[in-house]
Parts: sequence; C-alpha cells; structure tokens
Amino acid sequence: MTQSPETRFRTSLLEENDGPPVNPTDNRTMGEIIAARFSRRGFLKGSLAVSAIAATVSPLALVAADDARATEGSAFKFDELEAGIDDKHHVAPGYDADVLLRWGDPLFADSPGFDPTRQSAEAQARQFGYNNDYVGYIPIDGSAEHGLLVVNHEYTNPHLMFPGIVKTVDKDGKKAAEVAPLSREQVDVEMAAHGGTIVEIRKEGGKWQVVRDGKLNRRIMSTTEMALSGPVAGHDRVKTNADPSGTKVIGTVNNCAGGVTPWGTYVMAEENIHGYFSGELPEGHKEAGNYKRLGIPEGAYEWGAHYDRFNLAKEPNEPNRFGWIVEVDVNDPNSVPRKRTAMGRFKHEGAESIVAEDGRVVFYLGDDERFDYVYKFVTAGKFNPNDLAANMDLLDDGTLHVAKFAEDGSVEWMPIVFGQGPLTAENGFASQADVLIETRRAADLLGATKMDRPEDIQPNAGNGKVYVMLTNNSKRKADQVDAANPRAENAFGHIIEIVEDGGDFAATKGKWEVLLKCGDPSVADVGATFSTATTANGWFGMPDNCAVDSAGRLWVATDGQGPKATGRTDGLWAVDTEGAARATSKLFFRVPIGAEMCGPLFSPDDQTAFVAVQHPADGGDDWEGFGRPSYYEDPSTRWPDFKPDMPVRPAVVAITKQGGGKIAV
Repeated sequence: MTQSPETRFRTSLLEENDGPPVNPTDNRTMGEIIAARFSRRGFLKGSLAVSAIAATVSPLALVAADDARATEGSAFKFDELEAGIDDKHHVAPGYDADVLLRWGDPLFADSPGFDPTRQSAEAQARQFGYNNDYVGYIPIDGSAEHGLLVVNHEYTNPHLMFPGIVKTVDKDGKKAAEVAPLSREQVDVEMAAHGGTIVEIRKEGGKWQVVRDGKLNRRIMSTTEMALSGPVAGHDRVKTNADPSGTKVIGTVNNCAGGVTPWGTYVMAEENIHGYFSGELPEGHKEAGNYKRLGIPEGAYEWGAHYDRFNLAKEPNEPNRFGWIVEVDVNDPNSVPRKRTAMGRFKHEGAESIVAEDGRVVFYLGDDERFDYVYKFVTAGKFNPNDLAANMDLLDDGTLHVAKFAEDGSVEWMPIVFGQGPLTAENGFASQADVLIETRRAADLLGATKMDRPEDIQPNAGNGKVYVMLTNNSKRKADQVDAANPRAENAFGHIIEIVEDGGDFAATKGKWEVLLKCGDPSVADVGATFSTATTANGWFGMPDNCAVDSAGRLWVATDGQGPKATGRTDGLWAVDTEGAARATSKLFFRVPIGAEMCGPLFSPDDQTAFVAVQHPADGGDDWEGFGRPSYYEDPSTRWPDFKPDMPVRPAVVAITKQGGGKIAV
C-alpha cells in the first residue's frame, strides 16, 4: 500500500520490515526449534549438573568464581564505556573517535562544498552519500595505512535532509509533524544520495585523511548503469520497456551491509527494495505472488511519481531487477557494476566471505525480515590468489543454499537448485532463473527454518565458526514463548553460532549453538544469557552488524536501542566467544540519540575501527533533550555552523588508540 508523506515521516524505511510478516509457510521458527532442543537436553546437561554442584558449593561462590574467570579470560583489554543517552558519540577512555566523512563531504578535487539549503543531484553525485551503512577497506599495495574505503548508502531521511520540509501543526488540539511531498529535484537528490562511495584514504600522523584527488574515487548511485549477470540475465522476467535485453539495470537501492571479496572487489547488498515501488500491477499479472512475498509495492518513496520505472503499472518487471548482490571492480572507476544473480534475490543483509579448504569461496547471506532465512553461496570455481583476473566472474557460477536448523543442534544447508526436490515445473519453476528470482518461495518449499530477522553473518577464520545476528522479532506470538525466547514480541534478539562439519565452510552440514540471548539480564523475564561478569553497561539488545578482527574477536553493533527499548543508545560491543569469558560483553562506543550503529570494520593491523553512524537525530521523541518540534521548524537550529561533530549528519568515524597500538589489546 502506498504511504502518504505523513506516514512516511512517521515510519522510517529502517522499520518497514517490522510490518506484517510476508512468509506464509508453516515452516518451523527458530524459536520453536530452540525450545525443543533445550527442553530436551537442558534438564539433563544443565539443571542436574547445577543441582549436583550446588549440593556442595555455595551459589554465591559459584557466581564469584564465574566473575573472576570471565574477567581474567577476556580477550578484550579496555576500560568500559558507560551506557547512556545524549546527542553526541562517545568512545571508551584512552581512544579517539574522529569523524572521517559526513554526508555531503566533498570526494573529488572539484566537488562543491556542502550546503543543505542549495542541494542538487549534480552536487550530491560529487559528495559523500547519505546514511552510511556497510564499511569496507581494500588496501593499496598491501598497506594497513593507505587504502580504499568502500561505504554503502542505504536510504534517505528527507525530513532530516531538506530544511523546511517538515512543519509542526495543530491537529485535533495536538501538535503533529507534517511533511510536504517531495519535488522531482528533491527526489533526484535522494537518488544521488543512495548507493555507495569508493574513496582513497591515508593515515598521516596517526589520523586518517580523505585523499580528494584519488584516481579511484567514485560514487555509485541509483542512477548508475549496471549489468545483470548470471542465470537471470536476459530472462523475460527482467525485461522492461527501457531494457528489452534484460541485461542492463539503472542503479542500485537500499544497500545495507555488504562485503569485500578475497580478490579485492566490493559487494553491495540490496535489502529493502519494496519501499521504492508504487502503483499497481495490471490485474492478473503473473508477478503478483512473487511481489507479495517481498512486500512489493510498499511505496515509502515517491520516486514512482516522477519516474516510470518505479511505477508497477508502467514497468511491472522492474522490481525483479532489484534485490541482488552487486559487485564493483574498485580498481577501474569506469567499470560497470554487476548484479550477480546466482546469489539469489531477497532482502539481502550483507555478503561476508571466506575461502574454504578446497579454494572455493563461501558467502554468508541474511534475509532481513522477521520469519525469513539464512543462506550461503558457494562458488563453483576456486579462488586464485596469483591471478586476480581469473576471479572476476566467480560469482556467476555456484550453488546457493538455505539453512534448516534441527533441535538436535545440527544444521543442514539445502541447495536451491532447479529440478531438485520441489523446485520443479509442478511448482511453477521453469529454470534456475525462476528459482533465483523467487528465492524466498524456493526456500519456503524446501522447508527452511524461519528466523528472527537474520542480519549480518560473519565467518571467523580464526576459530572456524560463523556468527549469525538475529536482531529481533516483534511479531512473535505469546504461544511461541520458549526457553530461548522467553517473551512475547521478542524485542532483543539473539546470536547463533555455527560450526561447519570438519571446519569446512563449504560443508552442507554443521552444528549450532545459541551464543547469546540478548537484553537486560537484570530483568528475569527477559531471559538474557550474558555472563555474570557483564556489567550494567555491557549488555545490549538488537544485534545487527558485526565484525571479527584479525585476532578472531567478535564485535557487535546494534540497531533499535533507545529510551523506550533499553534506556541507552545503540553502540559497539566487544563480545567474548571463547573460554571462561564466553558471553561476556563490554561497551566500547555509543552513538547519538536516534542513530543506528553500522559498520563496523577493523583495519588489517587492528589499529583502527571504522564505524558508521547512521540517521542521527531520527526518532527519539521520548528523550527530553531531543527538542523535536523546534528542530524541524527552524532551519537555523537544524544546521548550526556545520560543525564536524554536528549530530544530524550521518558519518563514518575512525576510532584509534591514543598513542597508537592495537585496539582493545
């Protein structure tokens, strides 16, 4: 359903996947499987064991011993930051957090300066885009202090971008915010602010700087020409009036998390594509069921009012050209980005990769929707570190798999291949292209496990494990409450840890455990499982993005914390995964009110943590210091002198240790 501008103002695109679930199957949910698993084995391995120990040892002594072991065994050495809420970012003592890039910052020698009162698509195309999400680093000549920063620009908040677009009005005796429809010129700015940035950076005197005349600097936008490659290229279902060949797509949208391949290319994940399309399909159109499974059209954006390709009534096949993984050759600023259709079409969150034992490359992929699935893609060809050109089309040929988690702690990766199992003509598939265009329906038929909003999935070469961020599931019903999800409307999420058989990331079977059930451990009904050494500052909810540094340590960023949910802003937490300190968490960095913590990324030498602060000042109405009405009505209040730490501009922040050295060591 197309939203009015007012509805769009009230509901950011980040929250669109909190709408009605679109998975119609009765496949088992992860909560049901966790409950069955732990109800069966938890009594034997947990309750009886604890009872036996408690018969001879004081419970207080057990807690004290656990605290001591966890403190001594932690892999992270830093003084924890205090959790809280205000309009600034904060980092742990002994560290500096410097803004490296903000929305509108110049990227080229001839880029115009940022002026929010005189925005244009032409200017934005030469400037850093909006709402930075994924951050990647590609070394130049192997350097940890000179490289290319690659950054996704997920979506736009027009009510924060365009001064004067929002007014406070009286409605039925109450004050309400009202936003005007966007002009075509403002839509053009939005389209230029989407996509990604490739920019050269260099560390000088211990601080990172942007190289504005870098020969590889580039903006990728929703107006950039791209190629469809792989099994779907040229298929009738991706042909349009503008592209009868079905091979050329204009632009990419909603680029959430992503990845850098072992051969040094940049991959961008297209996530919430449903919000960009409006209008109605012709009656009886064959794509109706396909689009319903993805929530298309949602119509949060007004692009369809100005451009036919986003109007289903005029270009009914256009949505099939989005929802893919996009690969960019960063070493050629004129290269055509490629949408790699072999990796499936859904609401992609991330594409982190690792080289398997036999040289094939494995990508882990989350479908960021409540009750949707966890995937991995295994290339058919092998990575050749001595011939980078030979790797450039590895992503066009391989096998996509979807995960089925069992209550005995096993996981099966089921191949999504035309002709196998239910993926046949009897179920409406005529080719592998059909299967990939409707990846979600194919996974439904295979009986994949319905997850609680899978986001980042990170393989860890250090210990052979894989970490799956499950952000939350506010649609969990009361009759789904269980040991691992002990609340209706699972607000805080959890983290699953997978060990692939034989330590082989390309394996089709493995084992799984719950690493953490998130939330406030001091509230018994929440059922959080942080270690007792985790302080009141150290717990978190809503795990979203994550990173593994070169020492194999896990760092988790959150999305959705705030005054009502947790009494704290989002941030970056260090999470122990091994030994006595397992499940101990410490707060390292926190963002301003209304912001989401994205990234994170560690430089190859672990001396810098790059983080992305997305949509600062959005939401947070219930924080008394936010001052929302005057913030929107008075542009002079919104844009005070354009200070580097101004909270309204999304930014990439570089965190370094004072005096130098590795972070948290």
